[in-house]
Amino acid sequence: MISGRKSGEGKVMAERKTAAKAAGKKSGSAGKSTGRAAGTGRGTARRKQTQELQVMTANKTEVLEIGELDQYYFGQGTHYTIYEKLGAHRAWYNGKEGVYFAVWAPNAKAVSLVGDFNGWDITVCPMKRHDPMGMYDVFVPGLPLGSLYKYYIETGDGRGLYKADPFGNSAELRPGTASKVVDISSFRWGDSVWMKSREKKDPNKEPMTIYEVHPGSWKKHPATEENPDGFYNYREFAHEIAEYVKNMGYTHVELMGIAEHPLDASWGYQVTGYYAPTSRYGTPEDFMYLVNYLHKNKIGVILDWVPAHFPKDAHGLAEFDGTCVYEYADPRKGEHPDWGTKVFDFGKSEVKNFLIANALFWIEKFHVDGLRVDAVASILYLDYGRQDGQWVPNIYGGNKNLEAIEFFKHLNSVVLGRNHGTVMIAEESTAWPKVTGKPEEDGLGFSMKWNMGWMHDFLEYMKLDPYFRQYNHNKMTFTMTYTYSEKYILVLSHDEVVHLKCSMINKMPGLYDDKFANLKAGYSFMLGHPGKKLLFMGQEFAQLQEWSEARELDWYLLKEERHWQMQNYVRALLTLYRNYPALYQADNDPKGFEWVNANDNSRSIFSFIRHSDTGRNNLLFVINFTPVARPDYRVGVPRRKLYQLVLSSDDTQFGGSGKERPDKYQAVKSECDGRPFSFGYDLPAYGVAVFKF
Repeated sequence: MISGRKSGEGKVMAERKTAAKAAGKKSGSAGKSTGRAAGTGRGTARRKQTQELQVMTANKTEVLEIGELDQYYFGQGTHYTIYEKLGAHRAWYNGKEGVYFAVWAPNAKAVSLVGDFNGWDITVCPMKRHDPMGMYDVFVPGLPLGSLYKYYIETGDGRGLYKADPFGNSAELRPGTASKVVDISSFRWGDSVWMKSREKKDPNKEPMTIYEVHPGSWKKHPATEENPDGFYNYREFAHEIAEYVKNMGYTHVELMGIAEHPLDASWGYQVTGYYAPTSRYGTPEDFMYLVNYLHKNKIGVILDWVPAHFPKDAHGLAEFDGTCVYEYADPRKGEHPDWGTKVFDFGKSEVKNFLIANALFWIEKFHVDGLRVDAVASILYLDYGRQDGQWVPNIYGGNKNLEAIEFFKHLNSVVLGRNHGTVMIAEESTAWPKVTGKPEEDGLGFSMKWNMGWMHDFLEYMKLDPYFRQYNHNKMTFTMTYTYSEKYILVLSHDEVVHLKCSMINKMPGLYDDKFANLKAGYSFMLGHPGKKLLFMGQEFAQLQEWSEARELDWYLLKEERHWQMQNYVRALLTLYRNYPALYQADNDPKGFEWVNANDNSRSIFSFIRHSDTGRNNLLFVINFTPVARPDYRVGVPRRKLYQLVLSSDDTQFGGSGKERPDKYQAVKSECDGRPFSFGYDLPAYGVAVFKF
């Protein structure tokens, strides 16, 4: 064990002390009492009548020191709370309060703790090595919260590296790269109602409309000397985003760029601090406040999570101890040529443990409701983004990363097994089978998958001049041939409104008013189609510019009639979705969807039914994707009864003509669309009508 004292110059000096152990136990064996059982990762500390390093929390006292079982389970890849040992933690030793630091650097020759508390002097706080895993630790008494620190690592070939803490819970604001001592154990949560309710729910049968948000550019303050970026603090953001999301009717927010990252332009997809909420918007407790506040307002929280790769920044994970600790050693596996980043070594148990524990950390310590896993395809394929000669086949000569497959099965089994009601969402851009299948049935075990195929076909169709849509009708119907092969989320994400792809409204053909009418029809089709929904911020009110992380959304557009009408329409769609279980209960059951007419390509009209589990409050959608009005358009229906109009895009509040029309339509015995009954409806140009029956 390492403890410390202050020198006459005020620097923290390190000295070694050995805690008295009962029955002749060796120093370090105290950690046996906190070993995590393989497969569960849970354990309790046994109280000993000895002097030990302890961490004090609101409801328990635990031995903190690295023990033999900690190392064993970490080496096995099953120490699911390793973040409670590695990193920086408030602790007490021999009656003295201080901070306990621990880091994994297996191939280091020596490691020292340096920081603003010891003048960044590499000789002051040497750390003790624990074998066989090569973990180092030190206890520094009297160290205040907010202290900056790094690990100075002497490599086997004599170099000296200054590294941020891979398990650190906070970092200084960029361009600074040091870790910061914080205490994340004292926040008082108030979301117990939400958390208990979450445990009882099956997310696939619940409504899910996700608002994808980049906190740094959703809204900004005017720049000041103290806040040159104009960022909202997590707490300010909590109140603003909760009010907006509740008003619009979204069920969840998906937050981009929360884990600490050095480059704003990476949008948070090149992470250096996997266990630290970015300091751009405040402290870890501020982020806890955000999650807590959203939960109290009945809004779920999903985080972007990036296990695919990490940047080469000198203070980060790359060549952490002078060797490839976190990444594959072979550059044909360990470097991503397109992104200039390192790839995690999914064959190394300790690296898999780092990532699985990190997923659990966000869900169990920060109460988030799920993770959207970025760039899954780049992990699964050994040849992803690589030319011939740039990749290494697996043991069978194929291009599948067998180690990554097992990682995903392990990850999802543990995360979802320990946290019922949470979601693991895959951004997987290929046709990899069984992404949402059960691991025991050779699936990857994700809860849901982004439907990238639907998104590409949908956008290609929507960009077309309406005249040519009749020749591309199948782009809107093809998705139903595979919709039930996975559990899907339909997404119009940030990736579709950047890099000269245009905003959603500017993808639409036609003149100004035509663009808005087209987009309303498109959003209606999306909402009626089976699958959960995700829409990137700003697209709900037809943001004109492409998104940039450097500026806020163009909120001034809401002063313009067409934009607030678009916002009204999206709000109406979201309200419809939440009010009618037919739109979400049977997303993964073929009985929940029925084409009425999928073949009216000459008029580019689609009609379909969403069925509820109970058979009541089913919804009939009729959508016209041309600028040609269709008076008395006949729609075949299954029953001879009244059909009530519950949504019309032609209402004046949505920018329509406001033409008076009946609220209810009586079906009569007149065969249409292969059904014995039908009714007529005056379908406007680009018109949308939704009926309840």
